[in-house]
Amino acid sequence: MKAAAERGSQGYMSYYAEDAAELPNGADMFRGKESIAKTMGFLDDKNNRLTWKPVYADMAASGDLGYTYGTFEFRSRHKDGKPTVEYGKYVSIWKKQKDGSWKVVMDMGNSSPGPKS
Repeated sequence: MKAAAERGSQGYMSYYAEDAAELPNGADMFRGKESIAKTMGFLDDKNNRLTWKPVYADMAASGDLGYTYGTFEFRSRHKDGKPTVEYGKYVSIWKKQKDGSWKVVMDMGNSSPGPKS
């Protein structure tokens, strides 16, 4: 999240594997880091802010595959300038790379109601 806040889409995409898949809510699947990156330009707009909160994480006994899931919040502005907030949930699957780093190989999110009062 810090990388996305500081460097926009480039920071966000720095955690994606080259062969990653993105399964966005209400849209076609994207395969490959380059293809996914083309859809993340909204993170470069300073009026937009994506934050997320992991709720759970686990790792396979093999130590090379894991996942996280949680909630997200996306704040932006409508064309009329009014602020909007979208809420959702996500799951990310992480795979240990040959160089020892961890990268997202699959990410999926969908909308949900706002937090309960």
